[in-house]
Amino acid sequence: MDRRNFLKISGVGGVMMALSPSIIRGKLYADDGRLFTAYEKVQLVDANGKALKATALKEEINYVFNYPFVGTPAILLDLGVQTQRDIKLFSEEGEEYIWKGGVGEKKSLVAYSAICSHQLAHPTPADSFLQYLQRGKTTIACKQKGGLVVCSSHLSAFDPSKGCKKVAGPAEQPLASIILEVAEDDTLWVSAVLGPDKFHEYFKRYKTEMKKFYGGKRKAKKWVKEHAITVVLDEYTKEIIQY
Repeated sequence: MDRRNFLKISGVGGVMMALSPSIIRGKLYADDGRLFTAYEKVQLVDANGKALKATALKEEINYVFNYPFVGTPAILLDLGVQTQRDIKLFSEEGEEYIWKGGVGEKKSLVAYSAICSHQLAHPTPADSFLQYLQRGKTTIACKQKGGLVVCSSHLSAFDPSKGCKKVAGPAEQPLASIILEVAEDDTLWVSAVLGPDKFHEYFKRYKTEMKKFYGGKRKAKKWVKEHAITVVLDEYTKEIIQY
């Protein structure tokens, strides 16, 4: 592994990296800048605009918000149990990065891009092929019973307790992680994306969808600012497809 490809990121209460202290906004060019990008720091709020509280989240429930762009869905989870720590992950090009683990009192809160790293399946207001499957529930994607984020479009499965590392299916890299923070007043904030994202391909492929749901690609590509409305998946989408 080329040392230049190593970027150490902390997902707990902020960010630390080996090569650049500047995280205010924009890309960090530790290598080519693809593995970590800082965006607007925004607060997660409910549908009424009220601040979402970390301790009020229900365990193993899919919450959806759009971040870092108006048209890119992300998923928020309280796994109910402490995640593993310092997970070494790789992009499909072999670039290495470290996912430090969940946040909150139990270190069980995580957030990820909800765009599958394989063929870009994602939740929309019409349907969702990608969501977290509760522990104990079965999927034809693999033998493991739940505790997974499953994309039922092509049956890739990811472990959210390990940085959404792929555990089954054709995906060749993890889901990108959303840097999540819990403030002293229990409010939730997001500020960056860690890992290889698929935003460019996503916007290129789903031009029609961007127009239908967001008024056009240009509007969908705007950065989310100040706050992101966060709702349970059942409220976000009309139909959930789970195999």
